[in-house]
Amino acid sequence: MILADKIITLRKKAGWSQDELAQQLNVSRQSVSKWEGAQSMPDMERIVQLSRLFGVTTDYLLKDELEAEEYSPADNESTLRRVTMEEASSYLDIRRADAPKIALATFLCIISPAALILLAALSEMNIGLGEQAAAGIGMCALLLIVAIAVVLFIRTGHRASDYEFLEKEPFETEYGVSSMVKQRKKEYADRYSLLNTVGTVLCILSVVPLFASLALSAPDAWAAASVCALLVIAACGCYLFVLGGTYNAAMNKLLEEGDYTRENKKKNSVFGAVSTCYWLIVTAIYLFCTFGPNGNGQPGTLWYIWAIAGVLYSAAVAFMNTIKRSGRTK
Repeated sequence: MILADKIITLRKKAGWSQDELAQQLNVSRQSVSKWEGAQSMPDMERIVQLSRLFGVTTDYLLKDELEAEEYSPADNESTLRRVTMEEASSYLDIRRADAPKIALATFLCIISPAALILLAALSEMNIGLGEQAAAGIGMCALLLIVAIAVVLFIRTGHRASDYEFLEKEPFETEYGVSSMVKQRKKEYADRYSLLNTVGTVLCILSVVPLFASLALSAPDAWAAASVCALLVIAACGCYLFVLGGTYNAAMNKLLEEGDYTRENKKKNSVFGAVSTCYWLIVTAIYLFCTFGPNGNGQPGTLWYIWAIAGVLYSAAVAFMNTIKRSGRTK
């Protein structure tokens, strides 16, 4: 049996597509296709990777006269954690149950500045609410909303803490786990697509209140209300993204697909830390510009800081994803 046939046999036995095997080896699908079509040979580095990945010897892969599989010493079993069917099912059930809570926490974080912006605008309408009182009440509301969101994040994170290794470390699954997860992912595909579609539409439409306010030359209070409406509509869109994405991401983690391939696991922790620092810096800039030595003390007039930060963040994420995808096709 030639190497091409052995790769095909071992890949199908593992339940992987050519794309999945290519991601494991950090090569393109076309490379795997050429190997299996006997149009080219993998180099020795890839041969060693294939040997470790399938648990067979390099001799078995390279020597055509060896028909029966020769398994290499199971040194990987002592280093890679094995995920059982029970663990995989439990993890998926936990993430599916917690998805609405995580989505709600995200929703609250996005709308948290709304009360501050609206109260600041109302304080300028001479209704008996002073600027200092509006700023104080608004900041208290913001902090309370964020605190509730943080509690939800911590509680849901704690429930899944035993499975943190899925997004940080390589692992292997016992027989049947991969097929079970793929079946669940197939059944969930339509709902995931619907949630993403509606979420995208809401995010696009979120700017309509702001543009309507500008077109009608609305007073400051209405302009502030339009910004709050923008935040609420965008938050609803993000709620749907997170609601569907949490469960889908859990399945990708178990399959080591998408953003959770072994290569991407090394990058995700860095990206998460950078994202957290980014939004903390944006919040600090907003508070400094509002209440600092040279600030105007009117939070409602500085809403554009959040809009600019959101656009820059989205552009940066899109750029990083493009780089990541181009790197996988090389």
